[in-house]
Amino acid sequence: MRILFLGDIVGPPGCEAIRKNLQNQIEINKINFVVVNGENSADQGVGITEKISKDFFNCGVDVITTGNHVWDQKETIDYINNEKRLLRPYNLINPSPGKGFEIFNSKNGYKVAVLNLMGNIFMKKCDDVFNAAKDFISKNKLKKDFDFLIVDFHGEITSEKMAIGHFFDGKASLVVGTHTHVPTNDARILNFGTAYQTDAGMCGDYNSVIGMNKENSLNKFFKKDSKKHFPSNGEASLSGVIIDCDIETGLAKNIKTFIYGGDLANTH
Repeated sequence: MRILFLGDIVGPPGCEAIRKNLQNQIEINKINFVVVNGENSADQGVGITEKISKDFFNCGVDVITTGNHVWDQKETIDYINNEKRLLRPYNLINPSPGKGFEIFNSKNGYKVAVLNLMGNIFMKKCDDVFNAAKDFISKNKLKKDFDFLIVDFHGEITSEKMAIGHFFDGKASLVVGTHTHVPTNDARILNFGTAYQTDAGMCGDYNSVIGMNKENSLNKFFKKDSKKHFPSNGEASLSGVIIDCDIETGLAKNIKTFIYGGDLANTH
């Protein structure tokens, strides 16, 4: 079982890279299931729309996760109730539209669960993520309730992400961080068989400041005249991880960083 997880898709360049390259990369890498974080995919670089979601599904995406920008496009509040393949953070304060966890059928006949969590530190207020994770694990078991479990941890700080990774070790197929838009060089299999990377990076233009126009971002830091943040419009790199899972245990056998196209890939 081979799973591709792609980090935050940022603005039109990220969407174009998905439309242009994803189907081909699925075939080349023999991918069975695809999860992307789409919370920055709208034209403004925040939120997601119904049209963009449908574009992603048509390109081969199986599930879209989100994070702190999930409601920035107001139409999502209604759409998410009717589209189970679009998730919001599981630990959002209730009542919240949509779901943060769902079980899906892969193209090759397995039950793949996806859990979308959001961190508490330097993030929008939500329920305690560690209590939410503990409650989730008490009710949902790998290889009993589903064949594989993918956890997207949308968070700001590395220690919080690493702690969640160790908490899920042996209980999930993959724990991967999103939100900070920079891929970390720590892809590995944890002690009890869970694949882990602190941040998947972004699908966006890396000739930027985390996907946003660099000149405008510098002006903001220097407190000069600037506009509201807007996406950089160069060629995007697709960034994430590919994991191979054992169909008997649901745990990971291998994980590798995946980077394709754009400035980031061209540095290697």
